[in-house]
Amino acid sequence: MKKSSPRYILVAILILAAALRLYGLSRGDTLTDEVLYAFRAIGPLDFDEAEAQTTPLEWFDPDIPWWTHLSFHDHPPLVFWIQHIFIKTLGETNFAFRFPSVIAGLLSIYLAYLIGKKLYSEEAGLFAAFLLAVTVNHVYLSRSGLQEAYVVFFLLLVSYLFLRSLEQDKYFIWTGVAFGFALLAKYTIFVLAPIFLVYLAFFKPSRFKNKNLWLGLLLSLFIFSPVIVYNIELYRKVGHFDFQISYIVGQNPEVWRVAPGKEEGTLVDRMRNFVPGLVSSNSWLFLALFALVVGTCAVEIARKGKESIERHAFLLLVFVFLAVLSLRIGPSFRFLSMLTPFFALASGAFLTSLPKKCPTWNVGHRWLAFVALITAFEIFYSVNSQIAYYPKGPKGWAYSELRYENANWGYNELAKFLAEELKGKMPAIAFESKYQFIARIQEKAFKSQDAKGLQEYPALIVYDNNVQSAAQLWVLDRLHIYHGWPIIKTETYLQFLRERGFDYFEKSGFKTSYFIIPTDKVPLKAPPKLADLGAAFEKELINNRISPLSIKNKRGEEAFRVYKF
Repeated sequence: MKKSSPRYILVAILILAAALRLYGLSRGDTLTDEVLYAFRAIGPLDFDEAEAQTTPLEWFDPDIPWWTHLSFHDHPPLVFWIQHIFIKTLGETNFAFRFPSVIAGLLSIYLAYLIGKKLYSEEAGLFAAFLLAVTVNHVYLSRSGLQEAYVVFFLLLVSYLFLRSLEQDKYFIWTGVAFGFALLAKYTIFVLAPIFLVYLAFFKPSRFKNKNLWLGLLLSLFIFSPVIVYNIELYRKVGHFDFQISYIVGQNPEVWRVAPGKEEGTLVDRMRNFVPGLVSSNSWLFLALFALVVGTCAVEIARKGKESIERHAFLLLVFVFLAVLSLRIGPSFRFLSMLTPFFALASGAFLTSLPKKCPTWNVGHRWLAFVALITAFEIFYSVNSQIAYYPKGPKGWAYSELRYENANWGYNELAKFLAEELKGKMPAIAFESKYQFIARIQEKAFKSQDAKGLQEYPALIVYDNNVQSAAQLWVLDRLHIYHGWPIIKTETYLQFLRERGFDYFEKSGFKTSYFIIPTDKVPLKAPPKLADLGAAFEKELINNRISPLSIKNKRGEEAFRVYKF
């Protein structure tokens, strides 16, 4: 391979990866936990109206302590701050909070190349980068606003710097810096600490005497210190740590009555769900390739023993500790996604060595045909799963379960409708807020809107309570919390009419009202059935000869009916 060839190949891989991640990035409805991050990132504000996970802002309102701004109740703050910057720059859009994940994904691919090159060869690095670029799990993460895109990036960044530090000890300092920022992204990245510790203990024990190693450790603690202070102060005030740490150490505070993502049953249940979790979040060909790698590696270790173990030690440790971690916290696709780049690295090394180990693979271009098959299928699988509106073929064989965020059910169209209706306008009437910190946010919004010369609009937005919870947070609650628009549920609206008179809102100054009701063509709040109150109110509006506006999704189906009166 010519010296210039790897550079061009890597650029081509990154262009392909960018295309798979950027195409139609904004069109998927906001229906998952990515909304929980994006919504709060706007402020940034540690509040999402979830009664099952209340926050210190709610507990201490109005006298909110200074330390509550150092972290968030359920996660460290870095991902929120990154999304905050992009949202402030690009606007409150799906694209804005997903785009940083695209960047993290592309950087991860480049890091996979560097690690593969460091551990094995440049060809192995290129194969690893390519597999990571096209495999569905990583394409999915890079297209969503979830934390895991950042987790994979930091896993690879810290790992690469650590491997560099084994040759040049000054990189221990940079490893520590990167590790500190990694912990600010998500706590699970702590898994790297025992991996590095065991690796050094067995293969590089002399490094423990290196001052740069300990300096790097101190720097990581310093960078992570805001979260440490946050948890110390939280424990002093209320007797427990934040949501994640309290779960890890066995606390069960009443303020967090549920632990989403952690209802994984016994250890036996988690072991039983491990392989199905991998199958549901990766293509069968990608997993089959890795299974072939495992088999080949086992044979190699049996033949060469210590020599082979040392050659693959780093990846082996990564696999062991990440598997243990997933069995501890539950083998959901998010946690299992941490394995994906290392699957790609191991597979890249295997594909590179295949012609050398089996000369018959070079006969009749068998090796090239094998690689071309993997290439074509993985691209098809990812496109079919993440980009196509209507995937072709059977689920699991032709497309992944990880595709729901690309589907446009109609919530995006509802958001566009409201944005158009409220364009150039500001609330003329505001509801009194339950919390003073929200009132301050809204007051700031009103001053900003007034300074821009927006027209006051005395409008009220009423929505059926069956709107899907995450979509409600992004499409409706966002307008209320951050922009001050008066938005209420149907039952609250009807209750006001009963208690204060049927002309209450008219007397309050509202000139225009909107009633939003979803159809059964969109995901609804569980259980998935239309709310009786909303249906009854809609019937009353129809009886008053008020005709609805129909909002259709990309399938041409009626997703919502909006009554303007």
